[in-house]
Amino acid sequence: MKSKVLLDKHDEPVKKGTTLLTAKPFAYVLKSKLQGQRCDFCFKRTDVRRCSGCRFVHYCGQVCQREAWPEHSAECAGFKKVAPRIVPDCARLMGRIIMKLKKGGDEEKGQITSIRYRKFKDLMSHYSDLKNDAKRMEHFESLVAVLSAYLGQNNLPNTVELMGIFGRICVNSFNILDTDMISLGTGIYLAATIIDHSCRPNAVAVFEGTTIYIRSTQDMPSLDWTKIRISYIDLLSSSHDRRKELHANYYFLCDCAHCADVDSESKFLNSMQCSNSGCDGAIPFAQKEDDHLKCPKCTQQVKPSRIADYQEAATFTQEQLENMKDVAYLDVCRVVLRKQGDLFHPLNLLRAKTLDSAFESAIELQQWEDAADCGRSLLPAYHHYYGPTHPLVGILYLKLAKIQNLTGSSEAFENAKKAESIITITHGRNSSLYREQLLPLMHQLRS
Repeated sequence: MKSKVLLDKHDEPVKKGTTLLTAKPFAYVLKSKLQGQRCDFCFKRTDVRRCSGCRFVHYCGQVCQREAWPEHSAECAGFKKVAPRIVPDCARLMGRIIMKLKKGGDEEKGQITSIRYRKFKDLMSHYSDLKNDAKRMEHFESLVAVLSAYLGQNNLPNTVELMGIFGRICVNSFNILDTDMISLGTGIYLAATIIDHSCRPNAVAVFEGTTIYIRSTQDMPSLDWTKIRISYIDLLSSSHDRRKELHANYYFLCDCAHCADVDSESKFLNSMQCSNSGCDGAIPFAQKEDDHLKCPKCTQQVKPSRIADYQEAATFTQEQLENMKDVAYLDVCRVVLRKQGDLFHPLNLLRAKTLDSAFESAIELQQWEDAADCGRSLLPAYHHYYGPTHPLVGILYLKLAKIQNLTGSSEAFENAKKAESIITITHGRNSSLYREQLLPLMHQLRS
């Protein structure tokens, strides 16, 4: 069974932490850069062995290799034919879908309710939007050339059908995430495509291997699929940037209440910290008003020298974050944070992004004291931008508790409990994140 209907009584209340839908992918691929590290079929990180045919994909054992063969058989010879070139992930996913549709996959149903379902042809392709998207058309043409080389021109449908497949991938695919919410690959989940986006979602998509779970993060009076919302993008961003990303990738502008309330968001987005001792006021920075800035809480006027220092620090931060968008460097993050000093409010977006980069970099370098400081400072911004029951908030608490356990901090157990309160909602007690990471930590901290 590709998808499982878990709730079919639409008149009953839905509690937060309820699994609304679970499904296997219609088609999926592991990121090529992870080949040799994870099994191409189950995505498990373990010792893997290379396919003797194409010598590109890897499996954790004979069971996964046998299960994968119906889909891999068509691409295996093609990989060998174009080697040592690596087929791009999107071309591989397109190829898998093309071959699956040729074998009757167009009849596969993603069950939403006992009587409602979606087939691949039901997914939106945004054909006209694609035709007017020069960047994606260029990408499409390069993918067709790759597909022709490794699958053969005779196996490809006509251009219109190919564009339909490409468009459905662009606007309907999910990033398949690990327990740290890091992308492992891409998949198409037919039933889950019914769920629209919101920047203040009431549900979340999490994964166990390649299986998707849609779980409610808020109590609801009843199950109404037209009102279920997940986030398609990272929410640690401004409404302007969120809308820009959504329009570029999904061809719509978000009109959720969070995006509409620009005034509320701007209070913290680009905010200065009040310099008045004992005041925690956030001073929204607007360049056109920079000569008359006052704290909205204590009304103290901001000195021109402080405004100039803030502008300089903000420009410097933006430049360094852009330089570190692929790889974060702890030493650079330290310099940026020192430059920000006491100028930036704790909920300032640039400060949050700097702390986020510093936190992950410190973990990578096993600089536990730095990681603990950054993680602790990052919590208010995560709550503000992601909301109280987002997986990334729970994972931040879990990571912080693990680090504090290493440093001997008395805060570890309290943060582990906060992680538990969120992860039981977003992932559930049967998830590997809860069973294999959180539960052992809780037992260790209790002993």
